Amino acid sequence: MPSFESKAHTYRVVTGDMVVLPCEVNNVGTYMQAWKRGIAILTAGSVKVSPDERFRLVDGYNLEIRDVQTQDAGDYVCQIATLQPMEITHTVEILVPPRIHQLTSMEPVEVKKGGPITLECRASGNPVPKITWTRKNNVLPSGEKTYEGSSFTIDRVNRHDAGIYQCTASNNVGHPTTKEIQLKVLFPPEIEVEKSWVHTGEGNEAQLVCIVFAEPGADVVWFKDTLRLASTERRITEVRGSRNTLIIRKVQASDFGNYSCLADNGIGKTKQYLELSGRPNPAKFRSHQQSRSRDSYNISWVVESYTPIEECKLFFRKVPNPNSAQTGTVHYTQPHFGQKRPHRRENETHGQYGYNGLQRGDWNDVILPNMPSGHYTQHMSYMIRGLEPAVQYEARVQAKNRFGWSQMSEDFLFVTKGIGQYPGDIEPPSSPAVLSEPEMRDMGVKAFGTASQRTVDVLFIAMLLLILADRWF
Repeated sequence: MPSFESKAHTYRVVTGDMVVLPCEVNNVGTYMQAWKRGIAILTAGSVKVSPDERFRLVDGYNLEIRDVQTQDAGDYVCQIATLQPMEITHTVEILVPPRIHQLTSMEPVEVKKGGPITLECRASGNPVPKITWTRKNNVLPSGEKTYEGSSFTIDRVNRHDAGIYQCTASNNVGHPTTKEIQLKVLFPPEIEVEKSWVHTGEGNEAQLVCIVFAEPGADVVWFKDTLRLASTERRITEVRGSRNTLIIRKVQASDFGNYSCLADNGIGKTKQYLELSGRPNPAKFRSHQQSRSRDSYNISWVVESYTPIEECKLFFRKVPNPNSAQTGTVHYTQPHFGQKRPHRRENETHGQYGYNGLQRGDWNDVILPNMPSGHYTQHMSYMIRGLEPAVQYEARVQAKNRFGWSQMSEDFLFVTKGIGQYPGDIEPPSSPAVLSEPEMRDMGVKAFGTASQRTVDVLFIAMLLLILADRWF
């Protein structure tokens, strides 16, 4: 009696490949064998009945199928024609690599800023492909690198969401396949100014820059106050990508003032304002934050101005300790910037640059006279006296030239030395404090107070040596 040596099995085959379905029988004798698929007879004995040339018998009665296609999927039965037919059934599953067959659009997809957008991607394959979204050379708007799903939605689109989105289908059969959708976000112009306040001087060249982002692109025009500017020999406009520049050559006093750039792209209009000024740049402090003394501090700063500085206002006050009970009821007054009030001048300090009698919480201000200078960067300094040991102070400064006062500088904090911090008020060797030339000259009075301070230091050291010598001997 015949018996099957082969066992029923499921074969998973990639399209285009070949598969061999075994049908090995023991003691087949004179019994006829046949291959069937459904009601169709593929082979009968040694005769191939199917007209499909991809089917043939090999190595006995094994059925070979070449160049497998999706329509070849199904059950294949090898039968022995006994009185009661014997058969085994093999199942063929066709593995199909992923193929993307439906996309939102092959053309760029346009959406207005603030609106929603859904990108669709459909794929076929066996097994069913997994669809993953990525963004070319960027992360997704959510900040994630990938998103899984056949559709991808952005609820409120902004201009930063524009770009190329990639849909990738994969099912571990063959290679993943990817298609791209370009998303264009339509939005009214957005303007960033490189500098809202531009400092220059007469005879120099000045550049006012507006960086314009818009989709579609915007036309940009320039105004001075309400007058639309046209290009001249001395005034030209330049566009490089999103960067729009108004170039003014050989600046004249009449060029100073307020400017604006107006961008229009049909969806909307946006304007930004700039100022071209001959006033000094805000001062920047250059002195060390740690004072070399317990009761005085040499504060220094630099001011950039194409026009000579006529005078400076220095404001300073003690910073209260929030943990101190003494400061619990202190009410601070803002400095009278730009207001007329009595100022202490250099000649009111008996020829010395200094200020005494500080009051907690009050801003003290000193007007410093002009210093002749032909340099763009002008160094200034001032010796503040009558300070308390181990106390933190804050300072601000304003500078004036013939075009007006500069903006107020940023606040600067400094601390006086504490009592007994270092013997003899001498800095430790590991962190020597070095005064710059502007600090030493103190507004033109060279090394103000240096000689007297050195004398005090020398006397103190001499007294210390005498005390030590007396103890030793």
